Amino acid sequence: MKKRFMALAVASVAALALAGCGGGETAEETTAAAAAETEAAAEDAAEETEAAAETEAAADAEVANKDKPLVWFNRQPSNSSTGELDMAALTFNDNTYYVGFDANQGAELQGQMVRDYIEANIDTIDRNGDGIIGYVLAIGDIGHNDSIARTRGVRSALGTGVDANGAVNSDPIGTNTDGTATAVQDGTIEVNGTTYTVRELASQEMKNSAGATWDAATAGNAIGTWSASFGDQIDVVVSNNDGMGMSMFNAWSKDNNVPTFGYDANADAVAAIAEGYGGTISQHADVQAYLTLRVLRNALDGVDIDTGIGTADEAGNVLSDDVYVYNDEERSYYALNVAVTADNYQDFTDSTKVYAPVSNQLDAEAHPTKNVWLNIYNASDNFLSSTYQPLLQNYDDLLNLNVDYIGGDGQTESNITNRLGNPSQYDAFAINMVKTDNAASYTALLSQ
Repeated sequence: MKKRFMALAVASVAALALAGCGGGETAEETTAAAAAETEAAAEDAAEETEAAAETEAAADAEVANKDKPLVWFNRQPSNSSTGELDMAALTFNDNTYYVGFDANQGAELQGQMVRDYIEANIDTIDRNGDGIIGYVLAIGDIGHNDSIARTRGVRSALGTGVDANGAVNSDPIGTNTDGTATAVQDGTIEVNGTTYTVRELASQEMKNSAGATWDAATAGNAIGTWSASFGDQIDVVVSNNDGMGMSMFNAWSKDNNVPTFGYDANADAVAAIAEGYGGTISQHADVQAYLTLRVLRNALDGVDIDTGIGTADEAGNVLSDDVYVYNDEERSYYALNVAVTADNYQDFTDSTKVYAPVSNQLDAEAHPTKNVWLNIYNASDNFLSSTYQPLLQNYDDLLNLNVDYIGGDGQTESNITNRLGNPSQYDAFAINMVKTDNAASYTALLSQ
């Protein structure tokens, strides 16, 4: 621009000099002035092109993988023995967060749902009339914070929990038909002046021979063994999730009219409530899936992380504070839970429907397409494969994200990390670990 100004100034001075001498402008002088203006315009265009190129280069500058947005979801980085959060993983970079649900609130809801059902059906629930309400419990993963919380929630609500280091013991007990197990105790429920004993007859981690946890087939086999051993002592079946719960329901409890309670509000479990499935818990997967991708979208756009979450975006997407909470110290977003029973199950029949308040399409020009690598720890996990991933696939279009979905085997991290051979081709990452202890397997890869 300076060169253009000087060229124009020279031409102007020459023209003024001629005017001051009273002389007319010759053809040569006119040509010279025009040439100066052309040269100035060309230099101006060149400078603008150079500036645009610099801007584009800055926009396309390669971001180190260790600095790209990262969201952990469904499995919070933590010590599987103590439950202590892995803050190194949760603060891996400035754009690292966790998305899950409030496990303790949901666990309390599940336990209370089971207790409420027992009290409301006390006249018929004791199948052998022995005054003992016996239940069996399918535990998903003894090292998973959510599984631990659900086991504790049920035992706390039913009075069968035993303190262990300041918290309810969540260990499996094997069998306990005589009530002598030390990891649990007999609880009591009083209804209409009559006191009933509540006993956990059996519980085990549903882990298959290959090492995969939360295994539905293992749960189906377990209920076969338990029913053969305990028969009509089993009055209630409880499961840490619907995948295992439905396996037990279909294998035995449906035909024997034994209420079964799960967790996740999977479509098949919600539908089964009409056939006697006792109830389930919606962990607002629709909100979780949205948060998983929305946090990445905001980080990629360089906007406030609360955009489209607690603060409406330009498309009108926003969540109310009764469906999620954010814990800044833990860098974690938690969806809240809802009990799904015979009273309200028809409101939850479509588990893959996007949540209406955050269902508006983002403008593609303002939010250009970005590439995301996302893995599901186990492609066979009922909740993640039939509910969570379909929701993610609905939201990725709305948020203009091109997501590469990777399904793991549920057994080893390497089955997943081996397929992240070129992280540089992605703009962001969403990670669902096999084990909550193993965040370093991923952060080490992104730090290379």
